[in-house]
Amino acid sequence: MCRIIEDLLLLSRVEANEKNSHQMAMVSMSNLVEMLKNEALAMSNGRHQISVEIDKSIPFLQGDESELRSAFTNLISNAIRYTPDGGAITIRWYRKGKKQFCFEVEDTGEGIEQKHLERLTECFYRAEVGRSRASGGTGLELAIVKHVLNHHARLLISSEPGKGSVFCCEFNEQKFNL
Repeated sequence: MCRIIEDLLLLSRVEANEKNSHQMAMVSMSNLVEMLKNEALAMSNGRHQISVEIDKSIPFLQGDESELRSAFTNLISNAIRYTPDGGAITIRWYRKGKKQFCFEVEDTGEGIEQKHLERLTECFYRAEVGRSRASGGTGLELAIVKHVLNHHARLLISSEPGKGSVFCCEFNEQKFNL
C-alpha cells in the first residue's frame, strides 16, 4: 500500500510539473546511466545479466534530473521484475538517426502481447493481472514514465511474448547540448 501511495504522490508531482514551468538542467547522461546500472545491479541481486551501452558523444540531456531518473528507474525495475532469473537486461543511451536520441531498456523477459502495448501507460492497467500482482508492481510505473516524458520525448514500446521487451524514451535533438 505504501508503494502505491508513494507512486501516486510522484505521479501527482510530475503532472503538476507539466503545468508549471520549472528550471531545466543539463543532465550528464554518462553519470546517470552508470548510477542506474549500479541501482539495477543492486535490485537484481545477481539474478540477471545487466549491461550498459553508452554513446559518450551525447554527453548531456536537458531536463529535470530527478524526474528523468524516476522514469528510467521505473523502466529498469519493470525489466528486472518481468525477466526471469538468468535473463539479460541492457540499458542503452544512443543516437537514433540524425535528430533523435534514445534511453532504452531491453530485456529477455516474458514479453507482452501486442494487444496490450497501446494501453500499458494507463494508470493501473495490467496486461496480466495475476503475473503483475505476484511481481509487486503498483500499476503506476509506466504512467509515471509517460508523464515525465510528456512534451519532452515519447515512449516507444516493442515486445514479443517469450522473447522480451524494448522500452525506448526517444528525445529530439533540441533537448541536447551538443
